[in-house]
Amino acid sequence: MARAPLLQLTDISLTFGGEPLFDDLSLVIQPGDRVALVGRNGSGKSTLMKVMAGLVEADRGSRVAGPGVSVGYMEQEPEMKGFATLGDYAASELEPGELYKVERAGEGLKFDPDRAIGTASGGERRRAALAKLMAESPELMLLDEPTNHLDIEAVLWLEQELKSTRKAFVLISHDRAFLRELTRATLWIDRGMTRRQEKGFEHFEAWRDKIWEEEDQSRHKLDRKIKAEARWAVEGISARRKRNMGRVRALADLRAERAAQIARQGAAAMALDSGPKSGRKVIEAKGISKTYDDKLILKPFDLTVMRGDRVAFVGPNGVGKTTLLKLLMGEIEPDSGSVRHGTNLVSAVFDQARAQLDPEATLWDSLTGDRDMRVSGQSDQVMVRGAPRHVVGYLKEFLFDERQVRAPVKSLSGGEKARLLLARLMARESNLLVLDEPTNDLDVETLDLLQELLDGYAGTVLLVSHDRDFLDRVASVTVAMEGDGRAIVYAGGWSDYQRQKSGGETSETQEKQDRTKASTTKAKQGSSARPRLSFTEKHRLEALPGVIERLEAEIAKLEELLAQPDLYTAEPVKFRKATKALLERQEKLAAAEEEWLTLAEKAEG
Repeated sequence: MARAPLLQLTDISLTFGGEPLFDDLSLVIQPGDRVALVGRNGSGKSTLMKVMAGLVEADRGSRVAGPGVSVGYMEQEPEMKGFATLGDYAASELEPGELYKVERAGEGLKFDPDRAIGTASGGERRRAALAKLMAESPELMLLDEPTNHLDIEAVLWLEQELKSTRKAFVLISHDRAFLRELTRATLWIDRGMTRRQEKGFEHFEAWRDKIWEEEDQSRHKLDRKIKAEARWAVEGISARRKRNMGRVRALADLRAERAAQIARQGAAAMALDSGPKSGRKVIEAKGISKTYDDKLILKPFDLTVMRGDRVAFVGPNGVGKTTLLKLLMGEIEPDSGSVRHGTNLVSAVFDQARAQLDPEATLWDSLTGDRDMRVSGQSDQVMVRGAPRHVVGYLKEFLFDERQVRAPVKSLSGGEKARLLLARLMARESNLLVLDEPTNDLDVETLDLLQELLDGYAGTVLLVSHDRDFLDRVASVTVAMEGDGRAIVYAGGWSDYQRQKSGGETSETQEKQDRTKASTTKAKQGSSARPRLSFTEKHRLEALPGVIERLEAEIAKLEELLAQPDLYTAEPVKFRKATKALLERQEKLAAAEEEWLTLAEKAEG
């Protein structure tokens, strides 16, 4: 007998700030569902999850949980007032005989239940909220970025726990490997529409690209139809034929349909400038060691970083990754050994803790108040890679709108704060990037763009990350800090490190990761039998319908002008210029249409 759904949303509509976030959204969560909830930053993923949890009330529609069904939501900023310790909070809904569940989750997630609430960091609070949810084990778990602030060991523990549970769950995460391992269905929020595919995240990008390609083809066909009808209308006027008003109204309807289509949000216009070329040898560390308060952080360690290397630092939280990074950057002195820097180094740092951002400052002040970005005498200008830019225009390139420019940083989501930090980082020329957990809160499309930028970056990268997929895609060298002061250098990314560490044996998970990495590398090298679009070609394909539409509008205006019967005799110069402009735009239109067809065929393969 079919079981009743755990949760059902019907015709949900919700508006924020005058803009509809969802309209007539319906979805059902069944027992045993394992769902990836994906979408661009700002698309409404977290809001939808709060609607599912019953924490946000929709403007219209209904939310119905099954009889007796418990729904648990992992809060991003849990309210812990009234509790003395993290453990008290995590165990607040449990029976006395179930307290062991919190202790077990605490061991797996690496948080101290005895930590006082007042001294706990934001990451510790989030881990306590996650431990609370895992210990309570409701029929439906709603997990919003559960891997943030977890090291790889804790992520693997959580992954195994979710694999073995019989409870249903919905996941929001930037961690591709985590989503691939756990999900069997995908909910995709795109411009207020929610689509569902009964396949896990592993199949999401192919599904998304297919839908977008069909959308582009449909839009292009509509554009061509509008063009043909508009040309008929102009020719009808110029030939003084009786106009078919029904056909004119149909043309207006076509144009209204085209105007109502919601354009896809583009990727952030991020760019990296490697600036002056550094010396061939960037960092040379010989025999460096460090001890804090009788705790051994690093035994004598050697490392040589060459120009162009992508060096990843991995290991459990608290093992000393940041300390090693600071030793290599010369921010702290080693107890023994030496660190030498190469010539002409210009570094830029992405800070995991977002300490570079003042939560009370506005986005405007966050850029114009930066001494390195300030343009003397220009309060609305910032220096971007050596050239002055208007602060609003630059923020728009990172997908911020004008309403956010004067808003405080504390009002931003995690993904928006990450984009603001990237805007500051990428304004500078650099040849050494230091990236501490850059992937937290970023959506899939922005992660793809960041990876491509790092691939094309001529400088050197030092990277701390717990994102296995990102490490596999970016790192050329992995430094594994394995505790007791040990730091071991391995060639390659995360999967290469795991294979070398285990003496060549790979788990099923690692084999999947290796296959993903191999297919990614193959696509980059162009050795695949089916040609794939480069990043530039992909975005050109997305931009071309707009280019074609603009050219068609300009052609229509010029044809309307030239249709005036007395233009040639009354204003011959204007007639010649308009004729020349018309020919130029017709040639550009033909070229743009040909380019679109070529790229569309290449994308289809």
